[in-house]
Amino acid sequence: MILTTTNSIENFKIIDYLGIVTGVAINEEKLAMGFSMSKYFNSVRDSIDVTKEKAFQQLQENAKKLNANAVVGIKVEIELTTHNYAMVSVTGTAVKVVA
Repeated sequence: MILTTTNSIENFKIIDYLGIVTGVAINEEKLAMGFSMSKYFNSVRDSIDVTKEKAFQQLQENAKKLNANAVVGIKVEIELTTHNYAMVSVTGTAVKVVA
């Protein structure tokens, strides 16, 4: 599956717009709250990376349910909740493309 933040894919033609798809994930492990700022930032980065991957997997699963082979116009939103959880929301348009 092709995933892109752009509204088109070079060398491909969009032949059908199938709908908006999303993927949302929350990392339920609290971030490390130690004395070291570098440890905290590493914890945040790792948490966001894992959570973002889960959100993208969900986005692709939702696109496949619509028989899409690509998602265009992807927007990624990352939030750290007040309880120190990482939340990632990914939204895009599921499409059918041909080369």
